[in-house]
Amino acid sequence: MKYRNVAMPALGILLFALAGFAQTSSLEGDVKGEDGAPLKGALIKIDREDIKGHYQVKTDKKGHYYYGGLPLGQYKVTLEVDGKEVDFVDKVRTRLGDPVDNNFDLHAAAQKRQALNQAADTGNLSKEQSRGMSAEEKAAFEKANKERTEMKAKGKALNDAFNGGKEAMNAKQFDVAVTQFSKAGEMAPDQPVIWANLGDAEIALSKTKTGAEHDDALNKGLDAYKKTLELKPDDAGVHNNYALALAQAKKFEEAQAELAKAAQLDPPSAGKYYYNLGALLVNNGQTEPAGQAFKKAIDADPKYADAQYQYGIYLIGKATLGGDGKYEPVPGTREAFQAYLDLKPDGPNAESAKGMLASLSGAVDTSYQNPAAAKNKKKTTSKN
Repeated sequence: MKYRNVAMPALGILLFALAGFAQTSSLEGDVKGEDGAPLKGALIKIDREDIKGHYQVKTDKKGHYYYGGLPLGQYKVTLEVDGKEVDFVDKVRTRLGDPVDNNFDLHAAAQKRQALNQAADTGNLSKEQSRGMSAEEKAAFEKANKERTEMKAKGKALNDAFNGGKEAMNAKQFDVAVTQFSKAGEMAPDQPVIWANLGDAEIALSKTKTGAEHDDALNKGLDAYKKTLELKPDDAGVHNNYALALAQAKKFEEAQAELAKAAQLDPPSAGKYYYNLGALLVNNGQTEPAGQAFKKAIDADPKYADAQYQYGIYLIGKATLGGDGKYEPVPGTREAFQAYLDLKPDGPNAESAKGMLASLSGAVDTSYQNPAAAKNKKKTTSKN
């Protein structure tokens, strides 16, 4: 009796252990890389979905993996290659007995994606593709296809509007260009290139208008440049164009500040930026600020020949006439003209620069002579 009383609990413990052992399951599979060859060392992550549980194993040299001793349940099996999750299968339910096969074929998956992308481009699935997709996959495909179609249509409309604006600018149809770039801006308000071109078009249009129409186009151009710089503040070219537009609006201090930003962002082109400002200021009768701009252009690029010449012209206006009848130039005048000749000896302003240097070297006849008296004297001389 004692033996039976002791043996029965032991037998019960054994039966419970066997029952617990019988509830385990396993997963295995083969993994192929994008080249179709077995993928060695790929990480297989096995995460239980019904309750918490995580397991993992790597593939062997044949691209095979096996994980035993898994509790019966539902799992998500993820393939990780070089630290990146590249594929997964969820709702994998394990079973007693034989392992559940779960293979990964990246080569076949890549081919399938390519085929689906091609199908999406045409909007048509083949019968084979359709049969191989679940209802959820078909719904996702149709949704993606619809979105892609809408994006294509939007992209075409955007390109048509933008290219239409560029063509109109080339044809100097600035009002058409403004319309086209404005349309493009409505479709893609986050694209700085559109706003920059709209600014160029508005400023070009303003130069063909007068009065209120001129001011309206000019202000819209300034707004477009500001919008561009909000989206892309490091664009030196836009800062330059914005500065020129500000100068056109007679906002000279703001223009110089914008040019300083352009020069800071693009030091090799700083001379050009300051020269452009100087030229615009000259055309607006702003002699003093123009001279300062040409000087800054030279400081940024001493080999900028045209800036040297224009700075010389500015300085020549400051020359005084001495008691000996000779011009007394301010310092730097001769040097500016000579620098131009050294840099562009055959340039379009070469003869003018030579003339300026000659006038600074010789005396100027300041006496007055009656032209009629001089003519009569010439006749009398010729008779003798």
